[in-house]
Amino acid sequence: MPGTLRPEPGRGAGPLGARAAVPSSPVPPDPPRPGRGDREPEGRGPQANDPGVTGPGASEPPPPHPVTASLVLGLAVGAFGISFGVLATSGGLSTAQACAMSLLVFTGASQFAAVAVVDAGGSTAAALGSALLLAARNGAYGLSLADVVRGRLATRLLAAQLVIDESTAMATAQRDPADQRRGFWVAGASVFVFWNLGTLLGALGGDAIGDPQRYGLDAAFPAGFVALVVPHLRSLDGRLAAAMGVALALVLVPVAPEGVPVLAASLAVLLGLRARPATGGER
Repeated sequence: MPGTLRPEPGRGAGPLGARAAVPSSPVPPDPPRPGRGDREPEGRGPQANDPGVTGPGASEPPPPHPVTASLVLGLAVGAFGISFGVLATSGGLSTAQACAMSLLVFTGASQFAAVAVVDAGGSTAAALGSALLLAARNGAYGLSLADVVRGRLATRLLAAQLVIDESTAMATAQRDPADQRRGFWVAGASVFVFWNLGTLLGALGGDAIGDPQRYGLDAAFPAGFVALVVPHLRSLDGRLAAAMGVALALVLVPVAPEGVPVLAASLAVLLGLRARPATGGER
């Protein structure tokens, strides 16, 4: 034991044979070596988030922030709301009619299509048919958001009004279920508010505001939407859905009526509903 006294070798332990007792010096033990199943000490070895570390363990870029990115996206869409307000009033709608259309329909592509048909002299039935055709893609979005939007009937009915391109893209770009729900609600509410404010400003301002495209604001929305789509391209399903959507649109644009290519391309999101093989006992 460290610190005990031992007699000198070759001498007795009695009073006559005892010499000065020599204290035994403890020998420091060898440091333990990590075994096969031991973990490396913290701070040693390459970490997944170290610069230059690539491969399966490397960390992926984080998804867009569900709140900040949703607000920025809503602002970009608001510019198109101004454009719609200008187009609607110049096409013969009153300010109240344009605002009611944005509040109740709340589907930009369908609204632009309906106003364009009416402005060109088309019938109400033709305008309604074109708008419904373009809005049909939201049904596919609803299927992909079935696990995100839950709750009582009133909650789901309110969510149905917010199922649009932007809220779907923001929700599905998140990894955490809580962030998916937050992204859906914040993006949907942000786009709803700014779209309707833009419609009101465009309808009231009319020609005084002019077309926002001349200020370059038309590029803000596509750029923001591409930023939301990019995270999906890291998965095989995302790349397959993108390739299928592009292929369908390119094939149908020259031959199909307006709105059909967009609707057909949106069906590619159904790839996300196919059954995936179980991994590690989980689905």
